[in-house]
Amino acid sequence: MPKMTISRSITIDASKEKVFSFINDFNQWVQWSPWLLMEPEANVIVADDAKSYEWKGNRVGEGNMKILEEKENEFIRCELNFLKPWKSFAKTAFNIEEAKDGTEVTWTMDSSLPFFMFWMKKSMQAYVGADYERGLDMLKVLIEKGSIPSKLSFDGISSFEGCKWVGIRTKSSLDIVATQMQADFAMLGAFTEENKDLVAGSPFTTYHKWDILKGNVDYTASIPVKEIPDSLPDQFVSGIIPSLIAYKLKHTGSYSHLGNAWSTGYAMMRNKEFKYKKGIDTFEIYLNNPQETNEKNLETVLHFPVR
Repeated sequence: MPKMTISRSITIDASKEKVFSFINDFNQWVQWSPWLLMEPEANVIVADDAKSYEWKGNRVGEGNMKILEEKENEFIRCELNFLKPWKSFAKTAFNIEEAKDGTEVTWTMDSSLPFFMFWMKKSMQAYVGADYERGLDMLKVLIEKGSIPSKLSFDGISSFEGCKWVGIRTKSSLDIVATQMQADFAMLGAFTEENKDLVAGSPFTTYHKWDILKGNVDYTASIPVKEIPDSLPDQFVSGIIPSLIAYKLKHTGSYSHLGNAWSTGYAMMRNKEFKYKKGIDTFEIYLNNPQETNEKNLETVLHFPVR
């Protein structure tokens, strides 16, 4: 069976003792697990000693996890059993070390894929690695701030009336995409200040392609307009989103946690909870202004075109 190894790290501004208390207590995991967040209604049972738990759901599958060994404030070693959608076993660990700016946590996994999935090894390592990054980021925020500004609302299938738009298309590394998008929307903001009468709704981003393996994304930052101007700045593009039916998934909270919503949406798609319509790219609409709104109240609605 093809072996799979994953390792991700993060530095948390807290003591080793505090970090350890969150990691070795599975009651805490419900708050920051990158998978359990996808399915709030999943059945989760934590043992009385909080050293093991089991889960069962439609999106997250079924499995169990338990701590085999731990050294206070230094590490925990776990075994992880997946029962559905396929059987698999993994060894996971958290290593805790002092760092200049707090405590460094390293989350690792050693596992293997079923033989028939050998061709997915690189993709699985990339996707699970991205899940680890989301989980560690939420753990950091939870420990440092006391809560995670990331909530999902499953709004379901409804119509989108379509729109004309102008925007800026960009190919960016995932490492700098947040900064790049800020720059793109700053340019669009300057354009709308000079053309206020054109604006016909909230800004949005259309995602044309994610490449997790190469670590980049192709997207267009846009604003809806009443009519597309005859002339636009050189770096601008324009187009039309037709009226369509979409599954709408709302994320309330920091833009830095939007990956939770996208991962959930794609999990729902794989689980056939809605039938994705090929040929129309997914997009997210920002319902409020981040310069005027607390991050915990930012509302973003993801749209997955369906057939």
